[in-house]
Amino acid sequence: MPSVPPVARAELAPNGKLRVGLIMSNQVLVSKDLRTGEIRGVTVELGNALAQRLGVPFEAVQYTNPVALVKSFNEDEWDIAFLAYDPARAQEVTFSPPYMEVDNSYLVLAKSKVSSVERADTPGVTIAVPEKSAPDLYLSRTLKAAKVLRLPGGIEAGIKALTEGQADAYAENAHMLSLYAERVPGARVLEGRYTIIRHAIATHKGKAAGSDYVKAFVVDVKANGTVAEAIQRAGLHRTRVASDQTNP
Repeated sequence: MPSVPPVARAELAPNGKLRVGLIMSNQVLVSKDLRTGEIRGVTVELGNALAQRLGVPFEAVQYTNPVALVKSFNEDEWDIAFLAYDPARAQEVTFSPPYMEVDNSYLVLAKSKVSSVERADTPGVTIAVPEKSAPDLYLSRTLKAAKVLRLPGGIEAGIKALTEGQADAYAENAHMLSLYAERVPGARVLEGRYTIIRHAIATHKGKAAGSDYVKAFVVDVKANGTVAEAIQRAGLHRTRVASDQTNP
């Protein structure tokens, strides 16, 4: 990549550091060691790589769930943020091309009336989703018959909704669902997918030079293997580098 234009550096790191918004409830994006507090994952590696190119320190700005990050869109709390692309979100922030994509499916219990992805959208079915997450936004637009139950993001709320009979299925990315399934006897992740969720880097509106540099950065780290290596190190299931044809 060419050197960083001064205006781009000023827009991306106005405080002399790169403040990076992270959704802590999504283990595809970031995970945290509860003992040491250390964070790691694809977004941490990419955030650090961008900070290094800008010549500034990396600072993680941690949000509990998607709701908290979305509420910060108009606040001066972060310089870039990692989250799933969605057309509704694109009205409020500027997205890079997607760097990573992940299959989304359903977690169900053995007794669930939902036996396949294709049969989830039927009358009488309740599908739980993390509130204001990419699954929530997508399914709220596309489901015709099933009911959507919105929950706080995170593993506990999803498992509780299923085991207490509040929902017939829980929608999330397939990697997280595989982690959830390990905690509930008889639970399984349905084969197939109801969509592919594409993850990108958001910047605030009105920072054209900064967003252009981030777009070029994403193209570069996809091409040079940085994203693929980060996905492999994180051990993510049913997750891959986004193709060039999937730009939002």
